[in-house]
Amino acid sequence: MTFSEIFTTAPVEERSALEKKVFQALDKLSIKYERVDHEAVSSMDECVEVNKVLDVEIRKNIFLCNAKKTSFFLLVLPANKSFDTKKFEQKLGLSHISFAPSEYMEKYLGTTPGSATVMGLINDTDDYIQLILDKEITESEYFGCNPGKNTSHIKIKTEDLLKKFLPYVKHRPKIIEL
Repeated sequence: MTFSEIFTTAPVEERSALEKKVFQALDKLSIKYERVDHEAVSSMDECVEVNKVLDVEIRKNIFLCNAKKTSFFLLVLPANKSFDTKKFEQKLGLSHISFAPSEYMEKYLGTTPGSATVMGLINDTDDYIQLILDKEITESEYFGCNPGKNTSHIKIKTEDLLKKFLPYVKHRPKIIEL
């Protein structure tokens, strides 16, 4: 995989609408970031190379819903942690949780499968999505994710995510230990 140099500014070339919104928000909120562009990654295994370049762990984002597709969740986990549906349901007092269909991911997050990201919450202005963070993530100094498409990744301080970005997009995370 080849990588661009590491940038600390927004891209000047054409980007998706979500990516543009994300970089505008990061700049508006004075959130410092490092950014790298690369070929599309489609698995957490492929993100290992990105981790090395940015010196951060790219987090696993899983978009979920209930059986009736009336409640939606964005679960963010450490890359090496497996998703256990039963444990997740027990921790939240839910049942019949499954992966949400791609049309809902596009509708609420503005992303496609393989590009789910906490940054997509900038599009969830009606607060349909409950953000669930694994406690381990909140204890890390840095947070790595894509800015809306899996051909680019960013590194920010976890504190900036929790205290600046999430309040800006009006989402309060529920922090659980999985």
